[in-house]
Amino acid sequence: MVDFPPAVRLEDLTPLPYQQALAAHLQANEPEVWRWAASAEAREEHAAAVRADLLRNSYRLDADAHPELHAHCNAAVQRLGITARVALYQAGDGTMNATLYFLPGEAHIVLSGPLMERLQGAELQAVLGHELAHYLLWEREGGKYHVVDRILQAAAADSRADASHLHAARRYGLYTEAFADRGACIACEALEPAVTALVKVQTGLNQVNAASYLRQADEICAAPELQTRGTSHPEVFVRARALRLWTERQPEADEWLAGALEGPLDIATLDLLGQQRADALTRETIAQLLQRPFLQSDSLLAHARRFFPNFAPPSAPLPPPAPVPAGVHDYLASVLVDFVAADPDLDDITLAAALGLAEAMGCAAQLEERVVKDMRFPKRSLTRVKRDAVTLLEKAAAQHLQSASA
Repeated sequence: MVDFPPAVRLEDLTPLPYQQALAAHLQANEPEVWRWAASAEAREEHAAAVRADLLRNSYRLDADAHPELHAHCNAAVQRLGITARVALYQAGDGTMNATLYFLPGEAHIVLSGPLMERLQGAELQAVLGHELAHYLLWEREGGKYHVVDRILQAAAADSRADASHLHAARRYGLYTEAFADRGACIACEALEPAVTALVKVQTGLNQVNAASYLRQADEICAAPELQTRGTSHPEVFVRARALRLWTERQPEADEWLAGALEGPLDIATLDLLGQQRADALTRETIAQLLQRPFLQSDSLLAHARRFFPNFAPPSAPLPPPAPVPAGVHDYLASVLVDFVAADPDLDDITLAAALGLAEAMGCAAQLEERVVKDMRFPKRSLTRVKRDAVTLLEKAAAQHLQSASA
């Protein structure tokens, strides 16, 4: 038996940091789109489409005909503190699943496949609680998290959408499932049925041992830099381990989940928040390069302001840079090589500084490759600059100091 720590309460069910940050970003940076998605007209159009779809494609499961199912649903509703009207339906699809159709003040849950036959007691509460947690999230803070979802889903369906919106839509969906999984635990008041329900829905098995599967999940997740490949839902082993960490109140629960759902920063898969992180990393890299006064030439500062119009070099030495994720190595090497080429009057001094910076960040190989390939810089000359880098920089610093004091 896997016990559910009683310390986890409904108050602990809060939007994950990614969801909060993305909502704030969209509100601040796309106000017109936000106003449209939050408008009464948009909500009414959505409600009409939902009701029509429900009536056409599912069978309503009334309480008098399905009292046990509704008893489990009522238990989940009470534990999650939901006051909305809840209606249950059965769809004709044979695949086991459950889906929430959200309307303000109404939670419509559609079951698919033999869920009622395969899941038992608290497992049904977990599945219903998962869907009700979606409702809880969409209603929260005036419905702003539902607005985020609608904006991102509309973007994902638009062929003109930027890739960053598509990546954001996917990750927001993954985090939403993780949030709903936490709601499932609260709805059934235990970790075990929440895990067994996940595995049963995935595999179709009649019996599942939660403790055994959690050990299996830990074994899978021991792989370095594990990252989900899921498009709409994380893999069950990710979800199970994330739930265990959360119910145990492990301090790394949210951080581990972020690593599994987002992975390290990668230029190839930047979402809206990743773009902000990449911008910050670019600014930091430029500041690191230009912190030496003798590199603050008019040409290099002008080039920096092509990236950031308000750029100003640091007024004091910066701490050494940390290594950066492999997914941004080539990008940062490209940034640095642009600066190396931006002021020919500095000869090899900028290159010497860039090589040292790239070494500290972990992208030295990429920079050297670009210097040779993009600038057609002779390999022999590159070897010389690497060898003499410290001397070149010390000499440049001394000459600058002498000029400044003259």
